[in-house]
Amino acid sequence: MRSYDDIVIGAGHNGLTAAAYLARAGRRVLVLERSDHVGGAAISAEVFPGVSARLSRYSYLVSLLPGHVIADLDLDLRLVRRRYSSYTPLPGDPGRGILVDAQDDDVTRSSFREATGSDTDFAAWQRFYESMGDVAQRLFPTMTRPLLSTDAARGLIGDVWTDLVERPLGDWLRREFVDDTVRGIVATDALIGTFADLDDPTLRQNICLLYHLVGNGTGDWDVPVGGMGAVTGALARAALDAGAEIVTGAEVVGVDPGDGAVSWRTVVGGDEARGSSVHAACAPAVLNTMLTEPVATESDPRGAQLKVNLLLTRLPRLADPAVDPVAAFSGTFHVNEGFDQLRTAWRQASARQIPDVPPCEIYCHTLSDRSILGPGTDGMQTLTLFGLHMPPELFDRPGARDDALTATLRSLDSVLAEPVMDVVARDGNGDPCVEVRTPRDLAQSPGLPGGHIFHRSLQWPWAESADEVGTWGVETRHPRLSIAGAGARRGGGVSGIPGHNSARWALQ
Repeated sequence: MRSYDDIVIGAGHNGLTAAAYLARAGRRVLVLERSDHVGGAAISAEVFPGVSARLSRYSYLVSLLPGHVIADLDLDLRLVRRRYSSYTPLPGDPGRGILVDAQDDDVTRSSFREATGSDTDFAAWQRFYESMGDVAQRLFPTMTRPLLSTDAARGLIGDVWTDLVERPLGDWLRREFVDDTVRGIVATDALIGTFADLDDPTLRQNICLLYHLVGNGTGDWDVPVGGMGAVTGALARAALDAGAEIVTGAEVVGVDPGDGAVSWRTVVGGDEARGSSVHAACAPAVLNTMLTEPVATESDPRGAQLKVNLLLTRLPRLADPAVDPVAAFSGTFHVNEGFDQLRTAWRQASARQIPDVPPCEIYCHTLSDRSILGPGTDGMQTLTLFGLHMPPELFDRPGARDDALTATLRSLDSVLAEPVMDVVARDGNGDPCVEVRTPRDLAQSPGLPGGHIFHRSLQWPWAESADEVGTWGVETRHPRLSIAGAGARRGGGVSGIPGHNSARWALQ
């Protein structure tokens, strides 16, 4: 049996990050990937037949990838900062909206005043994000270090600890902001990929908010030039250049954590190897299928999103004539995501009903980077729509996917001056360039259990028990085996943090 220092299961961005660090440390590294390509959920793909546009198919923005990881691995990667943070048409009055210009406070203040009738919520907005910015600057550097104790984390987070960590987020937002729409803009960062009420006592929504606001100490979400495939492509080159061996089309079927033996099968037969350390960069629920003694993890992970990719002939006209569509779509375009709307949609989805007015948000990456589009696509734009509160059980009945798409596009059309389908391009077969992915679809490809984009519920990025303090947050009950993917503590998002931390665990 061949022997390696490290065997990495999964060639998503975390697995590739771990492999690159380990190989650069002079270790013999084998990476096994079930698919016929590397990248996992962080890929670029030609989604529509006969159209050369390569879309960031599943994930699309980068915030949590530490700058020092890019530098450590000499990644050939460029990230573009978006000038406009967000645009939000007012629910019920889409002829007006709130435009957040990251480079011009006066424009943002004026937009708040016109939408809310005063400067009160703009002042509260500044206080809230200044406070969270301070938290991000202090907390984010700890994400690639051994875990802090809860007391140490409380000292870093400071005055907002009680509101952020001990009470449901809904309480804080009601107290901090007056306007329902403004509350909703803030609240959406707490619900991306997380099925929860804003008053959920488990505080899952609070944890999700924290992860969305701490990236690189700024909370900025950037567009990778060349699409998400450029991120994992750069990581794969770093791993290969350092000497790692990557095998695609290799489905791992067994792991013996006692001696590090890993067995897999390919189209030509079975194979096996032994590693001093085994790094599971797959979801914990997937890892458990390979073990006779499973690792403790969430028993039933559930995603909660409808993901829709569209290719447009041009941007649609807005119901708000005062805002340039280029500005509106350059950042996060919030659709029917008022605070009360979010809570109503959650209640309806909890009752296994597709929300009447699905809340969603939209990203247009081509306004920041046209390189992801190929020849013959002049003037075209991509839209990625992320629909909230769409858990997997909503899609168990026949026709539910079509119903969810219809309701979601109807929600989008309510804030436009024309139906979005009027500007959707056609593929080589004459069909609309619209791709729909439910949690059930994501469970099949790219293999996210329950369609959960974070592999499991996010966890606080510090030790919650005394025996975790000083660990890397990747350890399991098996001394040779780590969780190196998004299911690790400090996982979720396109970050490379679990991969980095798993490599540090092994090197230590």
